[in-house]
Amino acid sequence: MIVRTMQAAAESGRKIVAPTGEWDSTRLLLKDDGMGFSFHITTIYKGADFRMHYQNHLESVYCISGRGEVETLDDGKVYPIEPGTIYILDQHDRHILRAFEEMKMACVFNPPLNGKEVHNAEGAYELDAEPID
Repeated sequence: MIVRTMQAAAESGRKIVAPTGEWDSTRLLLKDDGMGFSFHITTIYKGADFRMHYQNHLESVYCISGRGEVETLDDGKVYPIEPGTIYILDQHDRHILRAFEEMKMACVFNPPLNGKEVHNAEGAYELDAEPID
């Protein structure tokens, strides 16, 4: 059994802050935990507005708190995000995430992240990122 707190995860180097300053992510479960997926609690800061395109991963995102929207770039549809909303990027969807308020999100990635991933120039995570020590 794995038991881990947000505080312990952050203190062990599992909290990653985006170089752009738009988000931080505490990675509670990573590839080396052997579950086949990773689980993160991510904070998207108020005013964030950024493109992502997870070419190497599928992601499910559940909004715990805050408000914003996600726009799918291939069809231009905009979906509101509020507490209780889940959006699932099951087609490697190119998208824009906007935060009207600070949002707390629970995120699941498949395949799992190694730990130190931040978005590359195309808004994706690399598969060969460095693991947490």
